[in-house]
Amino acid sequence: MGMITLEDLDAMEENPSPDSADNTNSSLEDEEQDRLLNYWQSVGRGHRVDVPREMAEPIVQLARNNHPENRENVPFQFLGWKEKCGEVLYEKRQYEKANWACVKVHEEKYEQSICLGFMKLMQYICQQNSSGLYLGITVPIVTVVHTNESRSELTRSVTIAYYLPAQFQDQPPQPFDTDIVIKEWPATIVYTRTFSGATNEDTIMYEINLLAEILDSPELSLQDTFIVAGYNNPAAANRHNEIWFLHKP
Repeated sequence: MGMITLEDLDAMEENPSPDSADNTNSSLEDEEQDRLLNYWQSVGRGHRVDVPREMAEPIVQLARNNHPENRENVPFQFLGWKEKCGEVLYEKRQYEKANWACVKVHEEKYEQSICLGFMKLMQYICQQNSSGLYLGITVPIVTVVHTNESRSELTRSVTIAYYLPAQFQDQPPQPFDTDIVIKEWPATIVYTRTFSGATNEDTIMYEINLLAEILDSPELSLQDTFIVAGYNNPAAANRHNEIWFLHKP
């Protein structure tokens, strides 16, 4: 991702003056920011999404803080699973009611929508909120998708959502971006199956139909609304994903 390397640090003067040190540190930070932004812009072009210069600071904040030990997992209660020949086909979980920051997007392509929605949420997480604080990463980031009546393709409208960390659940910081809305989602039972790789219209429809085939009682779930849960950012090469079926209330 173009983080500062040991070679960068070794290239610094051994005993720089205070002014020289300040200038060198500033130069390194600018180089890091440019490398990260250029990488995201390159990935964005692959999805026909423009990554503006204003995303540079949120991208750097995310890169510096997005380590496994710094991530907060969305809490859930494990209710059971189904397996075959030692392979877990799906899990059953319960998620309690909680506040999520949600943004609705309806671009031409699913990948465009999740990239644009994720960038908006990144800015909210990275201090563009009423608290002025970096809120922290929670996983998974989820995308609510809908299918047509025949369940043959996705509709264009999707909602990307970020779980507010526990310390902000009672008083969620308000977003500066009016496209982002804080919503309290009710307690929900989900049936979930893991898959890897890129997420696009074809892979999501494949995973929806696959889980529908192996689910014991698919009629107990919503038939046109599903969730794609992502545990990596959209720029990651090998993504860890889940498809969720929502139990009918």
